[in-house]
Amino acid sequence: MPGNPRYQPKELVPYFGYDNLYTGLARVEIATLETLGQIGMISTADMALLTPEIIERLIAITTSHVDDIEYGRNGYQATKHDVRAWVRAAQEVLDPRLGRWVHVPLTSYDALDTGRILQYRAAYNGALKPALTKVINIFIGMVRQHADTLQIGRTHGQHALPITIGFWLATILDRLVRNAMQLDIATCLLMGKISGAVGAYNAQVGLGFSKSFVDNAAHVTFEKTVLDKLDLNAAPTSTQILPPEPLANFLYACTLLTASFGQFGRDCRNLMRSEISEVREEYETGQVGSSTMGQKRNPLNFEQLEGMWHSTKYEFAKVLDMLLSEHQRDLVGSSVMRNFPIILINLQCQIDTLLRPNKAGTPFLSRISINEEACRRNFNASAKVVLAEPLYIALLMAGYEGDAHALVNEVLMPRAQKKGRSLIEEFGSLAGEVVSRGDADQSVARAYGNIPVEISDLLQGPEKYIGAATEKALQIANTAEAFVATV
Repeated sequence: MPGNPRYQPKELVPYFGYDNLYTGLARVEIATLETLGQIGMISTADMALLTPEIIERLIAITTSHVDDIEYGRNGYQATKHDVRAWVRAAQEVLDPRLGRWVHVPLTSYDALDTGRILQYRAAYNGALKPALTKVINIFIGMVRQHADTLQIGRTHGQHALPITIGFWLATILDRLVRNAMQLDIATCLLMGKISGAVGAYNAQVGLGFSKSFVDNAAHVTFEKTVLDKLDLNAAPTSTQILPPEPLANFLYACTLLTASFGQFGRDCRNLMRSEISEVREEYETGQVGSSTMGQKRNPLNFEQLEGMWHSTKYEFAKVLDMLLSEHQRDLVGSSVMRNFPIILINLQCQIDTLLRPNKAGTPFLSRISINEEACRRNFNASAKVVLAEPLYIALLMAGYEGDAHALVNEVLMPRAQKKGRSLIEEFGSLAGEVVSRGDADQSVARAYGNIPVEISDLLQGPEKYIGAATEKALQIANTAEAFVATV
């Protein structure tokens, strides 16, 4: 398949394996022959030669055999043209009475572009979609399991506010589901074309194909008849090639999914750091973390998840380059587009990493464990000062007229850190000092006394300040479950 031989998911070999690259083209050519027979250009007797066995042999024509004809190997005269080489290979299979009609009235990219669309769609429906559904289902279970498992949230690499493990996982799950929805839609919007060398249906109209139809828009009816057999809609307009946006949108949705998995990889890779240790990647018997340092447990799988994203984003840049062609087309994009499947291959590699079973058949994603003791330890490291946000807002709510943020940031924080006390304790201490000294400005003391009991209790229990983290996690799990039920 395209890409690095190290990353070749077996599930995609039927679609993008080298010797399977002409299967989609073959289906387009077969549908075209059937349409020619349907409109009477090929006789019923000759169409009877297109048996199920012959159809299977056409679909089975290998890329290697086409290469032999294209490059003049094994006794063939070189065509130096890939599609014309496939046509000759097909004519070896077909009776001459039928073989003479192969590729009429098509241009190369009627068959190539439309055939590749069939391959992308089949790869998604046959491999990516069912595997992605399995991953989403496992994520749903993880989110539910850890919906209220306490974790310290982090921004800019610093401890921020309390959340839950389930909420963190739900942010990944939500991205997966939304991007999977977009990929589903993009797959449905993939299109084909049977419009000829410049996209204007010249042969179909000029050579009388349209007379075979009663429809006054007969020049598109031939195209529609072929594409209906392939369960594809026709692009409203095309040149010699398909308009690039539908495939670009499909590949973009794949790229976004790759980024979602990359985010999960980056998060877990950091949470596996020795000094954090909130996530554990199960190591199997015989697995090695370092070639020399036996104590190490490198986050191999998580690093691969993120690495695939870095590879994919550069592959998608090629897709963007191919949004332009010269006039009705040029050959600049031909070699580039052959690598587009790498985007699907990388995505499948990520999914396979998460679904890779151990000897007991348990997927890797299900074997990831959360170290709740480490979560609590890390949380406690900032527990006494982590509620700076609610305290400064509570000050405002209690009628403090000064700069509440500055009071917390510049006065209470240094005092709390120096004494190893909580912010609310230090606030109470400061209020007491103001009263005992008889300061003219009693606003701090008044504000402290005006804080409602329920908010005061909250400020003394940072683990309670998780907002809607648990509810949001469960909501996302429910949404994901509803999505899975529709696919």
